Amino acid sequence: MHQLIASPFLDHFLVVRPGSTNGMKIGKGRFEELRSNPAVVPQWLADAARKAWGIEKLTSVMVREPAPLAYGRASWEINKGCDYDCEHCYLGLKRFEGLTWENKVNLLTVMRDSGALWLQITGGEPLIDRDFPAAYEYANQLGMMVSISSNGSQLSKPRIIEILTRHRPYLIAVSVYGATAETYDGLTRNRGAFGRFIKGLDAAKEAGLSLKLNIVVAERNVHEIEAMEALADSYGFPHQVFTSMSPTIEGGGERLGTQAAKFVVKREPFKGCNAGHTFFHSDPWGKASICKVGRDPQFDLITQGLDGLRQLGYVADSLQLRTGGCSGCTLSGSCYTCRPLAKLYQEAKAPLDTYCQHGGR
Repeated sequence: MHQLIASPFLDHFLVVRPGSTNGMKIGKGRFEELRSNPAVVPQWLADAARKAWGIEKLTSVMVREPAPLAYGRASWEINKGCDYDCEHCYLGLKRFEGLTWENKVNLLTVMRDSGALWLQITGGEPLIDRDFPAAYEYANQLGMMVSISSNGSQLSKPRIIEILTRHRPYLIAVSVYGATAETYDGLTRNRGAFGRFIKGLDAAKEAGLSLKLNIVVAERNVHEIEAMEALADSYGFPHQVFTSMSPTIEGGGERLGTQAAKFVVKREPFKGCNAGHTFFHSDPWGKASICKVGRDPQFDLITQGLDGLRQLGYVADSLQLRTGGCSGCTLSGSCYTCRPLAKLYQEAKAPLDTYCQHGGR
């Protein structure tokens, strides 16, 4: 397996190392030097690799070809199935279904060909998909920097820890739902879940994997915020606290009642994003959308390939237009919710103050 990856990334050229958050920017001339003779490691790169990553002998560099599209990142729900049944989950009904292995390979290849250097594999719970180890390994072979979003329940499984130590991920983002078994198991509605979560953290710590903990605050676990932060600190993992609950991706409002309303942190004004332009999302069936929230319309990457992605930029621009109750809003310049998310809140008949600053006036 390659030690480094040299790749175009948006308007730049980068050299990155799988499993490391360090990277370096290089000029087009040096990238073309690597591209013209990828089997030869120039001295300037060997010296830089020793300084940046401590690589004493650099022998293998994967040089990715420039892509016809300018995407830099992608995310993929390998499966919506999950071993938890969290009462706040935005996915709603979590069916365990998706692509055949052959089409998973096709999808990952399209993602590589789109230019995506960073790939997030998510779910449901991605680590319970039977094809996860093979898909994860193949994504690494294609020269993508892979991160994983997980509940951590499977991290101690031998086949999982083996593949993650052999091909180290860029990052594993693990959700935290409580600091005690009573609270954690209650929120996830899964007996014994807290024990498996702790075993997963222990295994990841021992293996030296790069973890970030996402502390999810709901009404059921709000009394353990400080304890959850202390748990993260005890492992030395960085953490972030999330207090806002979203409607389901179908626009259902049944999950909003789990929110700890008094602890919701006011969001910053929405200034736009590059969804659909520099990154995209795929569901378990290989249907691409601009992001995890704005899922309609979708394009089938298995049948359409890169041609499906070529339409996402136009879709992204159209989805950000203000419609319905937001048309002509005098506070639009300070709005803190993107239009696709606001649409879900409106469909869920959510209270105005959950997604609009009008509600707080």
